[in-house]
Amino acid sequence: MESFLEYKFNNDKLIETALTHSSYAHESKHGYIENNERLEFLGDAVLELVISSFIFDKFPELPEGELTKLRASVVCESSLAKKAKEIGIGDRIKLGKGEENTGGRYRDSILADAFEAVIGAIYLDGGIESAGKYIIEIMEESIFHMRKIFRMSDCKTYLQEIVQKYSREPIEYLIVDESGPAHNKLFVVNIFHNGKILGKGSGKSKKEAEQNAALDAVKHFEDELL
Repeated sequence: MESFLEYKFNNDKLIETALTHSSYAHESKHGYIENNERLEFLGDAVLELVISSFIFDKFPELPEGELTKLRASVVCESSLAKKAKEIGIGDRIKLGKGEENTGGRYRDSILADAFEAVIGAIYLDGGIESAGKYIIEIMEESIFHMRKIFRMSDCKTYLQEIVQKYSREPIEYLIVDESGPAHNKLFVVNIFHNGKILGKGSGKSKKEAEQNAALDAVKHFEDELL
């Protein structure tokens, strides 16, 4: 059963339990069946530890608050549910008839909990090294994607990080045009560095124009790197 995970369990009982929802266990007519809630509890802690360690190492420029926000975005319910769907957990969860009939197989909360339970099962089966390797293999792309989204939400900061890697010269944001009535102005900003224009942008406020100019500059840098 575990082949879809690309992980070989030494103890098959662990993956069976990880994929058993409480509704299925409660409806069982074959005596007591353990559900995945305890494994979910364990997997949640393992996920947080592994992701925290990874982003701490990969993004030394991020302060504590930003690391916390990045980790939260990676291990949030919707993110984990998406991963569960991608690797086929949703198709294999054992659900009670009530949950099955009300769409539980596609519910984010159930999928995310099952994903955490699978991580808990892998941890018990192979230790933190196996669990950590598995987590990073399937979530690394998501981590860097979320980091990029965070950067792009504040393009000025991201641009500063890029430029500081090769230059100590300051970046200058200059308003080169301003038009329109007072209640509906349009600002145009150019970004200068070492006498060259890095980017251009416009907006209904100086801040918006600066962010759009920084986004333009970032896109140019990323195009050059591709």
